[in-house]
Amino acid sequence: MSSLSLCMIVKNEEAVLERILKPISGIMDEILIADTGSSDRTKEIAEQYTSQIFDFVWCDDFSAARNFLVEKVCTDYWMWLDADDVMNEENLEKMKKLKAALDGETDVVMMEYAVGFDTDGKTTFSYYRERILKTSGGFRWSGRVHEAVMPRGNIFYSDIEVQHRKCVQGDPDRNLQIYEKMLAGGETLEPRHQLYYGRELYYHQRYPEAEAVLVELLKNPSGWLENKIDACYVLGQCCRKMGEQKNALEAFLYSLTMDVPRAEICCEVGGIFLERELHRQAAYWYGQALTVPTDKKKGGFFMAECHGFVPYMQLCVCYDRMGCPEQAFFFHKKAREQKPEDPGVLYNQKYFREKYGLV
Repeated sequence: MSSLSLCMIVKNEEAVLERILKPISGIMDEILIADTGSSDRTKEIAEQYTSQIFDFVWCDDFSAARNFLVEKVCTDYWMWLDADDVMNEENLEKMKKLKAALDGETDVVMMEYAVGFDTDGKTTFSYYRERILKTSGGFRWSGRVHEAVMPRGNIFYSDIEVQHRKCVQGDPDRNLQIYEKMLAGGETLEPRHQLYYGRELYYHQRYPEAEAVLVELLKNPSGWLENKIDACYVLGQCCRKMGEQKNALEAFLYSLTMDVPRAEICCEVGGIFLERELHRQAAYWYGQALTVPTDKKKGGFFMAECHGFVPYMQLCVCYDRMGCPEQAFFFHKKAREQKPEDPGVLYNQKYFREKYGLV
């Protein structure tokens, strides 16, 4: 069995820290924590699980903080988690088995990172992340914000899921401010960070600026395919917010020149045709979303509801407006199977019962 360390950077995490440290501590050979300036009981809680707690002077650089810990690792492998991450009993059991199976041949273990959830707690937004890395592989973090480690070597895709469950909203301006500080200092953003900078601008409703950044990214011949497809998705969203429906459609469709369609792109294209009351065309694109393979291992963002619930709901609308109640009811039942208590599903159930006598 290989030895394994947990590396975690924290600041004012007293509300959530024990939630992850208590269950994971029984699996780890050592836990290393870098505190970036807590003023609450974070250190006191951490001391119950490890003596290796280090102060790190915050410098607007997440990679620097994470690499500070990685350089102190003495075990065969290291794993990273955020303080507000969660692993349930099923995934903790899988973690124990995975650790027992690590024999030094694997360089990187990928795990699904669930970051969005519906009202029932089901995962709606997730993606694979590099989670456990071999210490002798010399892996290091890069990127001041939205930091990552480039996977290489023998990569194993695990079925373990880590959930990101925030209790308190962090500083919504932090990431954008870091990017703007970098740009003000004359730094050039590589394609991956152009995407995330564009996303931050979009979240802050600075749509024209986001559009310009994402268009520039798409002109760049370099960059990861999944990042470019996501750039098309965010660019299309920006254009829609600005009322530029034609440009939005072009942005979404441009992604098709790079790879096979993504379900979320198909849903957005369907939405544009639905807004135009072109119901047959809208139904076609929502139908296409249902045919898209669920290949999470490509590494891109995975929006689970776009592979089922969303197109089912919208196909119900399209066929009802085309005067095809039986087909509309068919897709309503498909949506109901997935989310029987969803308000939209309950509304549709009442609608079909009262108008057509369908139950």
